[in-house]
Amino acid sequence: MQADEIELASYVRCVPDFPKTGIQFQDISPLLASPLAFRTSIEKMSIIARDLSFSHIVGIDSRGFIFGAALAIHMNKPFVMMRKPNKLPLASHSQIYDLEYGQDALEIQETVVPKTAEVLLLDDVIATGGTLVAAAKLIRQLDANVVGAMTLLEIKALKGSNQLQSNDIKYFSVLSV
Repeated sequence: MQADEIELASYVRCVPDFPKTGIQFQDISPLLASPLAFRTSIEKMSIIARDLSFSHIVGIDSRGFIFGAALAIHMNKPFVMMRKPNKLPLASHSQIYDLEYGQDALEIQETVVPKTAEVLLLDDVIATGGTLVAAAKLIRQLDANVVGAMTLLEIKALKGSNQLQSNDIKYFSVLSV
C-alpha cells in the first residue's frame, strides 16, 4: 500500500470512559505502531505546514513531542519541548489551563525560543482547545509569534478549534472525528 492510499482514520480507535466516565478517548497508539501510517501522518502535516512561514516547532508534552519532533526533522526546523510542570531544569514560564476532564499546566524554558521567533505549535489531539491556547500564551510571553497550531486529530464535537479562533490562532488538523 502506498502512503497516499492509506486511510489514517482507521488507525485511531475510540476508547469509551477513559480516563473518566463519559470521555471518548481517541487512541492514536495503532497509528504510531504502523510505520506507514505514522510516516503518512507526518507527510500530511508537512504538506499543510509548508504553506506557513515558521522558524520553530514547539511540541506539547507528551504526544505532541512525537509528531513535533518527527515534523521538525522532516522539515529541517528546530524542535522545542513544552513540558508539564516540574520537568524543566532552568527558569521557565508556566500557564495553567482547563482540560475536558480537569486542570493542568504547561511550562517552557525562558531561553529556548528566541524573541520574534515564528512558532508552529504541535499536539496530537485537540479536544476543548485549552492546551493549545495555554501553549500560545506561553509563546507570546516569550515575545515570540504563534503562526498556527496543528494536531493530528480534531474532536469536532468539543469545538476546540472555536476557542483557538477566538484567541487569534490559526488551526490545522489532518483528521477529525
